[in-house]
Amino acid sequence: MNSFFKGTIILILAAFLSECTEFFVNMILARELKQEGMGLYMSVLPVVFLVFVIASLELQVSISKFVAENKRNLHFPLLKHALKLALEIMLVMLILTFIVTSFPTVLDRFHPMVKWLLFCLIPIASFSSIARGYFMGVQQMGKIAFSNFIRKVFQLTFLFIIFYFFKLNVEMSLLLALSAIIGGELIVFLYLISLFFIHFRALKTMDKAVLSGKQARQQLLSISVPTVGLRVFHAITNAIQPFLIQGALVSSGFGTVAATEHFGMLSGVAMTIGFFPAFIAHSLMIMLIPTVSEAYAKHDFEKLRSLLQQSMWLTMIYGVPSVFIMYIFAEPLTSLFFSSADASFYLKLMWPYFLFHFFIIPMQAYLIGLGLVKETFLHSVWSHIFSFGLIYFLGSQEPFNTTGVIIGLNTGGVLLALLHYFTICKKIGITIWLTNERPKTY
Repeated sequence: MNSFFKGTIILILAAFLSECTEFFVNMILARELKQEGMGLYMSVLPVVFLVFVIASLELQVSISKFVAENKRNLHFPLLKHALKLALEIMLVMLILTFIVTSFPTVLDRFHPMVKWLLFCLIPIASFSSIARGYFMGVQQMGKIAFSNFIRKVFQLTFLFIIFYFFKLNVEMSLLLALSAIIGGELIVFLYLISLFFIHFRALKTMDKAVLSGKQARQQLLSISVPTVGLRVFHAITNAIQPFLIQGALVSSGFGTVAATEHFGMLSGVAMTIGFFPAFIAHSLMIMLIPTVSEAYAKHDFEKLRSLLQQSMWLTMIYGVPSVFIMYIFAEPLTSLFFSSADASFYLKLMWPYFLFHFFIIPMQAYLIGLGLVKETFLHSVWSHIFSFGLIYFLGSQEPFNTTGVIIGLNTGGVLLALLHYFTICKKIGITIWLTNERPKTY
């Protein structure tokens, strides 16, 4: 069994366990927070992810790509400079977060301690990204898989104990739900960083090539800056989307509380169920970045074609049955959270959104491996502009409301998947049917 399939299988198995745990976490949250509280939780979550993305500067992507493409004697000097860069990023982010949270923000709707949780998250994100990127680059996926699993286990255990023994109001419940996320990231950080420094000390004793701080920064930032730009764009759009959807629903005649409740069912229930199989896509994504980077550096176009073909077939094999099962069993699946005919209806309507995102996730990793981060970013911009326009236009119409929102989401997903796919085929010189054309000269 080659390293690509072996690593992918390890990640898929661990991710499956993690997603099962995440499913139980969301069930606990849905029953504890109820519909309005779940809507508030799903509204603040993108803000937390935005801080995490910026603080990490997506160093895991650039480090994994560099480590996969270069000899081992270059690893130590790169990692040493990466640690210095992470320290600088952490300090800048702490200052910026302090300034931003000094002014009125959306966080004012939540417990005051939420701001301090963000401060705790920044150093964790900055340094754990280095360890994660290194282990991705050397394809030690067992460590990545286990770290993802222990994060979810901690979150589930913490929330189960707290909500079982204590009766809390919605504000405190939201604070503890966010604390569970930060606590899980802390556990992952301690696990990965301790293993990383064992490897780091071993690399220090080996013969090392010369790599200046300027060269290392150029290597890292040439990938990290456009990648973090892409992730920040996604994080910003994810942070805007809850308020856009709720605003559209209010314009269509919903009350503020009803709009929040319906968004909670759409995002907290339908999307939680619909994206459950995406753990396979995320496992593929982690494996594809270093593998595609290495193959493209060697101009191995046959391997690139084979990797794309395998990724597409694997996604088809699990994606189509997944959305079919979700469509048929929508009512019993949504009733695991709370009984609502609306939630099951939303889940049925969103099957194109879920299916095409199963393809989008590995294709995005493929594009990054090919160095097409700019194109990936532009695809996301155009698809979101089109999707958000439809969401508000149709969602604010009384006959459509939430159905119009879902049409906008579905259309954006289909458009993004097609843009990614056609660009990959053109770049590696194959037809849309995955047959070989003559590779272009780069």
